[in-house]
Amino acid sequence: MRRLLCTTLLFSAGLAHAEVPRVATDIAPVHSLVSMVMQGAGSPDLIIPPGASPHSYAMRPTEARNLAQADLVVWVGPSLTAWLEGPLDSLAQDAQRLTLQDVDGIRLLTNRSGVAFEAHDHDHEAGHEDHDAHEGHDDHGDHEGHDHSGDDRGDDKDHADHEGTDAHEGHDHAAGALDPHMWLDPQNAIVWLDQIAAMLSQQDPENAAIYGDNAAQAQARLTDLQADLQAELAPLAGQKFIVFHDAYHYFEARFGVEASASISLSDGAAPSAARLADVRDVVKETQAACVFTEPQFNAGLIEALQDGAPLKSASLDPIGAQLAPGVEMYPSLLRDLTAAFASCLAK
Repeated sequence: MRRLLCTTLLFSAGLAHAEVPRVATDIAPVHSLVSMVMQGAGSPDLIIPPGASPHSYAMRPTEARNLAQADLVVWVGPSLTAWLEGPLDSLAQDAQRLTLQDVDGIRLLTNRSGVAFEAHDHDHEAGHEDHDAHEGHDDHGDHEGHDHSGDDRGDDKDHADHEGTDAHEGHDHAAGALDPHMWLDPQNAIVWLDQIAAMLSQQDPENAAIYGDNAAQAQARLTDLQADLQAELAPLAGQKFIVFHDAYHYFEARFGVEASASISLSDGAAPSAARLADVRDVVKETQAACVFTEPQFNAGLIEALQDGAPLKSASLDPIGAQLAPGVEMYPSLLRDLTAAFASCLAK
């Protein structure tokens, strides 16, 4: 009888655990946000490991299996990982899909054009943001199948300068195309948390209170963090700097720090001699004092950009490759970016 009772309890525990949705996420920042919402109920799987390029990645068998077993897939969308659409259709065809770039109320930006960026480039957005609707943590329902083809998110493409376009490794860097680095605006993350909680609650009503409470607490935490980072970055407004590639537009627009130019069209493309000359001219004209590097950055490029006065440098990483995945990853990513800006731009 005791053995039968233990077996029954173990079986019941297994059923309770099985009710928590299996969730697959694309990149570590998204994994962190989903982890925040799922605390106390479960944890999501990460498909693209830290350090791997999201623009082109060959999944390992364990990652493909996690995708195939998912009840819900949360990903940025095809603007970042176009290659993932095939595996989603073939391996996770029965899973619900939350495409974050399609969530209503977020700020979407397009890629900036030319070598030298205009200070007002971030005003030309691919969509509109309406955060007032999210302050009450509204339930936005399931956006799966929501057709945005007729909305205004692509209108800015008609005004873009298409010279020097590049579609590197499935990630479209063409001027006017959607900039996929939208997680670097914490206000977007605050909006996403509601939608993540809503979809998890739909699949797992018994834990809906956990998901809702976790989302509200995470939103409050990110709101406070955003205010702290704003206060730290406010004195740096107007400082001129160069980035390796145009991956930080969302962060710059949210916190009022504006890059003057990017060295490369994409994170995997070496700049031409002509582009380097143009960037050097921008450095001279703007008197930029800092160039932000990335892990794959060629240190010799700093010397090539110098025009008399030495350039300070600091490393930025939009994906958080050196950070451990989990709840703390996303706040740490934002703090690390802020610390790099402060160290390199402080007078």
